Amino acid sequence: MAEAADFQGTHPSPARRWVRRTMALVASAPLLAGLVQVSAGPAQAGEQTGARTAAGSDGVSVAVDSLSPAAPTDGDTVTVSGTVTNNGKQAVTDAQVALRVGEQLDTRSAIDTVAKNSDDLDASLGTEIDDKYAEEYAELTPGVAEHFTVSVPVDALDLGEDGVYEFAVTLSGQTSAQPWERLLGVQRTFLPWQPGEAGTGTRTTFLWPLISTAHMAAETGSNEQQTPVFLNDDLAKEISPGGRLNQMVTLGKELDVTWVVDPDLLASVDAMTRGYEVRDADGNTSAGTHQAVAKQWLADLQKAVADKEVVALPFADPDLASLAHNGTDFTGSLSQLKEATDVVANTVEPILHVEPTTDFAWPVEGAVDPSIVKVATSAGADKVIARSDSLQEGSGLSYTPSAARPIGGGTTAVVADARLSTAFEGDLTKASTSTAAVQQFLAQSLSLNLQTGRERSVVVAPQRTPTGSQARAMAEALTALQDGNWSESQDLSDAASAKPDPGATTKVPSRSSYPSSLRKRELPYSVFEQIARTQDKLDHFKAVLSDRSRVVTPFGRAMNREMSTSWRGRASEGQTFRNGVETYLDGLTGQVRLIDKSETKLSGRSATIPVTVQNNLVQDADHLVLRLTSTNPTRLKIDGEAYQEQPVSVSGGHSQSVKFTTSANANGRATVIAQLYTADGRKYGAPVTFDVKVTEITATVMLVIGGGVLLLVLAGYRMYQQRKRAAARVADDDGPGAGAGEDDADGPENPEGPAGRPAEESGAHSRAGDPEQPSDPGADTAAESADPSGTGERVDR
Repeated sequence: MAEAADFQGTHPSPARRWVRRTMALVASAPLLAGLVQVSAGPAQAGEQTGARTAAGSDGVSVAVDSLSPAAPTDGDTVTVSGTVTNNGKQAVTDAQVALRVGEQLDTRSAIDTVAKNSDDLDASLGTEIDDKYAEEYAELTPGVAEHFTVSVPVDALDLGEDGVYEFAVTLSGQTSAQPWERLLGVQRTFLPWQPGEAGTGTRTTFLWPLISTAHMAAETGSNEQQTPVFLNDDLAKEISPGGRLNQMVTLGKELDVTWVVDPDLLASVDAMTRGYEVRDADGNTSAGTHQAVAKQWLADLQKAVADKEVVALPFADPDLASLAHNGTDFTGSLSQLKEATDVVANTVEPILHVEPTTDFAWPVEGAVDPSIVKVATSAGADKVIARSDSLQEGSGLSYTPSAARPIGGGTTAVVADARLSTAFEGDLTKASTSTAAVQQFLAQSLSLNLQTGRERSVVVAPQRTPTGSQARAMAEALTALQDGNWSESQDLSDAASAKPDPGATTKVPSRSSYPSSLRKRELPYSVFEQIARTQDKLDHFKAVLSDRSRVVTPFGRAMNREMSTSWRGRASEGQTFRNGVETYLDGLTGQVRLIDKSETKLSGRSATIPVTVQNNLVQDADHLVLRLTSTNPTRLKIDGEAYQEQPVSVSGGHSQSVKFTTSANANGRATVIAQLYTADGRKYGAPVTFDVKVTEITATVMLVIGGGVLLLVLAGYRMYQQRKRAAARVADDDGPGAGAGEDDADGPENPEGPAGRPAEESGAHSRAGDPEQPSDPGADTAAESADPSGTGERVDR
């Protein structure tokens, strides 16, 4: 029996433990006496260096991994589980894990203090519960974690009136260097105690956010369905079993919450249910394969939100504070917010089959100032979700007021409680940190309820994109809260319409009061400058399209994503996304263009010049005007003027040649500029500049050429007559009566010259052998082509 106490999990009798402690104290008395004279020094040093914690190099860390039930009532048994780890270099012997109940914490700030110093060895510890509710270890090896589980009936805790109690798990033991029992580690948490129904319960609204980052690109397929293109496959991972968004839906369907959704997320998952493409790191796309996962996630979500309140944010969750502080100088920036709001009705209800509430705006972390409120309400919202660390109460109010506050202009600020809203931030992947967050949340909620006998509405607005571990902690806390006796669930709309507390502040803090930590993460001025530039390019491009919806819809939603709150803290990713949208738009705009032309030759007084417009889009391009301008109208005119304009309409995937009539006044080279314009007179695309070489044929040259041709005709006719007569003479010489007299008769008519050649023929040959004149006419070119013209192209006449 004596050895039983040396083994883990055994419990010696209280008498035996008293004997052992007494013997340890007696044995250590000489050493303690020697330390009396120097004890003051270390104590003072401890005050200067801060509280002594269990995480020190020579201490033992205590982790509370679970506390069940989180909010016990009469008849329950409280079970605490966790681990103890020896952080020192020496083994700890005769170690014991014990439970202690501290004093009741009467204020919310007292809870904050305990949470801040949860492992402080010097702070008060409360009363240790009976030894039989403890666990012992013969030895704790350095660096080795040992598990513990201690259960105690709630009656043995000797809790008093309703309230929040400090609850601690301690580890005591001794080492070879200090062979006496002492406290080596502690972990404090909270025990909410409300065994019966509260006289006045708090009405609690918990927002359950379904928000993600941008996943879809502006690019779509050229087919009739416009197959969407995803930036990556991350969304599929989030909605797959075990993914963050999958957990949010699975956990949320069991809770009484108000769902807050981003329509962009719903639209993206809905697009995945059909054919879609996924872009890889090299920019190549391949067919997406997660249609079944997307369909299942949407089906689960539809069941989860049935008969629940759904609050829809503007499309892509725009950053209201960044827009208010850096974007309102740009024309159209508020129109972007209005469009992001208007598209909600056609997105959420068709997918979820629930009519959403759209009159709430939610700035980042609930931080507001007058400019943020003005922007938030510009698109139609009349309720702004703020937070109590932004709309701070004055010192005159001793309790937390209801959430609703009228702040002027018909706008209601719904002020979420900062302590409750931030309870689940940070790394909650460890069971100990998750349990601590749950217990602190419940403690703050109960403490808030006990502040006053008034019924109040409290709103909890957690972070926008909780991790899986954070979501699980939130669900655990909310389940305990809804099973408790001091809180009742309430929709956000009911909280907003509740009677305001007359003592609550309604003053919106000034712009200078906006937290600098949040301002540093805002979307900068340059972001909204780029968005405005992209919007201007889109307006310019859509003016020439026959089916504008194929471009306006995907690019409009892409620009909504460009100002998303999700880009905070992800500046480089946001810039890459915006550059991709603008570059893709520039590429599409360039699909309607003029074909380059090289130098063109114009022979003659007038001719036609063809200019080719190419349309590589899948849809028709119209409402375009092509202007051809002569930079030297004194030499070359276009239809008698310095320029001429003609309307242009080009079918998708085709080219169209437009012919202009030109007239030359002088020889030489003239530069011509072809430029497309939209119907409102703005230039479209790059101009095409080419030279026209004029080689005009004058009237004198035409007369000379005409006279030479006439002489050639007459000479030919004369030669024909002479040969005819010569043939006749030969016939007469061979017949009777031939004689010299005939020769004499013909003698005067002989036209030959000294060289024995007809004079007319000689003259004609001389003219025909002259060098070719520069003004001699040349052949016309072939029909125009969509390809760039060759060097020395001649124009159609």
